Amino acid sequence: MKQAVLETPGKIGFRDIPMPGPLKPNEILLRIKKIGVCGSDIHVFHGKHPFVTRYPVIQGHEYSGEVAEIGLAVTAVKPGMKVTARPQVVCGHCSPCLRGQYNVCQNLTVQGFVANGSAQEYFVVTEDRIVVVPDNVSYEQAALIEPAAVGAHSTIRAGKLEGKNVVVAGAGTIGNLIAQFAIARGAKKVLLTTAKSDFRLGIAKECGIKETANLSKESFPDAVKRVFGSEGFQVGFEAAGAQGAVTDLVAGVENGGTVIIVGVFEENPVVNMGFLGEHELNVLGSMMYRHEDYEEAVQFIADEKLITAPLITSRFPFSEYLEAYHFIEKQGDKSLKVMIDVAGN
Repeated sequence: MKQAVLETPGKIGFRDIPMPGPLKPNEILLRIKKIGVCGSDIHVFHGKHPFVTRYPVIQGHEYSGEVAEIGLAVTAVKPGMKVTARPQVVCGHCSPCLRGQYNVCQNLTVQGFVANGSAQEYFVVTEDRIVVVPDNVSYEQAALIEPAAVGAHSTIRAGKLEGKNVVVAGAGTIGNLIAQFAIARGAKKVLLTTAKSDFRLGIAKECGIKETANLSKESFPDAVKRVFGSEGFQVGFEAAGAQGAVTDLVAGVENGGTVIIVGVFEENPVVNMGFLGEHELNVLGSMMYRHEDYEEAVQFIADEKLITAPLITSRFPFSEYLEAYHFIEKQGDKSLKVMIDVAGN
């Protein structure tokens, strides 16, 4: 079977490898259908992801597939079913795992970054990470469940959002889905900001996100005043991985408010710690998701509480994996989710 390999930063090639097998009792063989390209993948491609220091890397952590074969002990799925799976490989015995916070396992390995990901025709996952996808959700939508689960988890981290004003900084796929989750969870108003891309704000409008701001044309304080008036905002989500977004959210959120850090930073941002103390802000990290977040993301997509069709702006065949990355480099501000078609519909 074919496998796409990020050999070194900037270089993707293909190699033929044997089919996986034989399966262990708890393992499932997937025929990979679709792979979504994430901003974090591009950081790895450029050699600038903070947690990826060794190459080659087999990428692909947002994906969907069809069950091809199951191990003898597997009961959750049957061959032919549509599925996706969490890319987290956890130890199960460290303190975070034992208290149920396995998404921050002290020995966490994430497939597609350190462990091998799904950028191949067939891929093996364990039953504990498999998530069944209903028939009314397409394979492309199923490949969006991973970023949607980030939105599910981060908005839970923020606590009750009902009646609160929310700012999401970063209009990429993650920021868009966080904003959609905040709306679905009852936020009073949600403002989505970007520093440069009107195209992505147009996609946001198509997804039901009414309030947006391009901060290259309007200052952050002016946008906040325009949308929220004197009420301001109580919760902010940093989904851009950018110094300016951190600065704006920390400086702008209501005293005693909450800022959730979701984005991946190529360089560590500077934070005014004195300001945090004086204003008693809550600054929290949000790391990926847990299984229940995946399941909620599936349900929200199936129930059409999340609008996903506008998010997919480009498609490439598996053979053009490298071309897809070059397209993102050249057209990043005019695209959102790029989808890799591994095995058709």
